[in-house]
Amino acid sequence: MPYTKDIVEELNILVRYNLSTTQEGIKVHKTASPETIAATHRLFAKGLVSQDDGGYLTNLGIETAKQAQTVLDILTPA
Repeated sequence: MPYTKDIVEELNILVRYNLSTTQEGIKVHKTASPETIAATHRLFAKGLVSQDDGGYLTNLGIETAKQAQTVLDILTPA
């Protein structure tokens, strides 16, 4: 199954988190793009973030964000 636009948006949110600490979250403001806001809501519904506007990564979110960052690191040209 190929990545959908929604999945790509969700991955883009996940890779914004600082994975070196669990004490740092993100806040998606009302002025963000509708796609970003919707992606953050979906991540909350899936249990990957603590609040519907971002917040902190859950345990599942941390693991998913680590994998998303690994894929991005591998695919990004040096």
